[in-house]
Amino acid sequence: MEASNVFVRWRPVPPTQPNTPEINKVHSELQNSRVSISISLPSPGDSSWKSGHVFNQVFEPTDGNRAVFDAVVAPILPKVLNGDSCSFFAYGHSGSGKSHTILGYDFEDPDNFGLCLAAARYLCEELKGFNTGIVREGHSHSSMSELGIGLRMYELRGNAAFDLLNNHCKCNIRQGYDGQTHIRGETEVLDGGRVRVRPIVTKACWSFEDFRQELLRGLQLRASGVSTVHEESSRTHAVLELEIVNRALLDAREAVVERQSELVPVAKRATDVYIEEQMKGLVRTGDGKFVPNPEYQIDHRRIDEAEEKKAEFEKYVSDAEEHVHCVFRSSGQTCLGGKLVFVDLAGAEYYHGSSLSTHGSRSLPSPQEQKEGRQINTDLLALKEVIRARASKQSRIPYRSSPLTMVLRGHFEATGSRDSYSAVILTASPAADQYAATANTLKYGNLVGTSKNR
Repeated sequence: MEASNVFVRWRPVPPTQPNTPEINKVHSELQNSRVSISISLPSPGDSSWKSGHVFNQVFEPTDGNRAVFDAVVAPILPKVLNGDSCSFFAYGHSGSGKSHTILGYDFEDPDNFGLCLAAARYLCEELKGFNTGIVREGHSHSSMSELGIGLRMYELRGNAAFDLLNNHCKCNIRQGYDGQTHIRGETEVLDGGRVRVRPIVTKACWSFEDFRQELLRGLQLRASGVSTVHEESSRTHAVLELEIVNRALLDAREAVVERQSELVPVAKRATDVYIEEQMKGLVRTGDGKFVPNPEYQIDHRRIDEAEEKKAEFEKYVSDAEEHVHCVFRSSGQTCLGGKLVFVDLAGAEYYHGSSLSTHGSRSLPSPQEQKEGRQINTDLLALKEVIRARASKQSRIPYRSSPLTMVLRGHFEATGSRDSYSAVILTASPAADQYAATANTLKYGNLVGTSKNR
């Protein structure tokens, strides 16, 4: 078994602060293909810290996004093209370079793309070859079999999710009867009493340019705010899901939503009929007790008819769900359903006395900022425990510890013969005045990296 996948990326000191004192950092020789890091402050006698040999690779400030992509993401993309699920997390304090790594700030130069955009570009090129093969082999309904990327983008704040590709619509996070976590938007009341609750919107992208435009539109809606740590701080976890899809799969999933909406009024009527008949079969006595009503015979035939109608529509839902599985089985494309998940985690802040900064001074965080920070840190600690529990093959994985880990459960848990892969990229600042925050980031990665992978 191999160690968990943890990478470290040192950000450069901002060019506007060329004389900033820097942390002393030493990367040890490889041991079992892993690197150890030692850090200390430039002042003699100050505390120092050293990790175990747990890090896959350390990226220097001079390494750009292209170098990170080539080493961390590119080697894993064949797994996605085999239908597997792979997740990448950027962890670090505000201003350490998480968003720059995952999302990037240059959407034109491929060498400067964030990991998400670079991965989409790679997949789009590969899918062109798959689609050429579909046409060459003369598949019937080849337009339904054409492969593209389904993009879902949302951010998590507290116990709610916000759909970035659907006007920042607020969504609820719920665990369903199937044990899986579902993210659902607002309830729509349709004609005939139908009720539809849509999942997070999937935008189908049939070209790289489609993907880039959808990504840009979604990022414009992401919430950010000024904090005492960073002027443009991401106070939410941004989740970007890329899935290899075709039109047949998207249509099949849409049919499930429609059949579910048709079931709601029928199921409600079955419940109403049952309650109505049961209430008619009771009468209230003078002392307030309910006893059988001798003057009314419960109409079991009416109840049975309503239940039969409900069962009929439940079968429609079941058939629609089975058709989704049929699309996978009949597609002949092993890449269909392959997923890439990029998570730009909210900044990991530590508001305990002087731990926010060791040198220099910073404003104390506001009460609201402290409240947000506590929720964010709860999420991040829960994520660490889930990664460690999975890696060490524990019988119980604490997914329900936070909304973040509940949402990511489906990506961690591979189905059937498919496998999953996850990696954490620690973004760290070499500035001496951020020594405590950087040390906390590396300690987090050290704890994750000491586990054993599946």
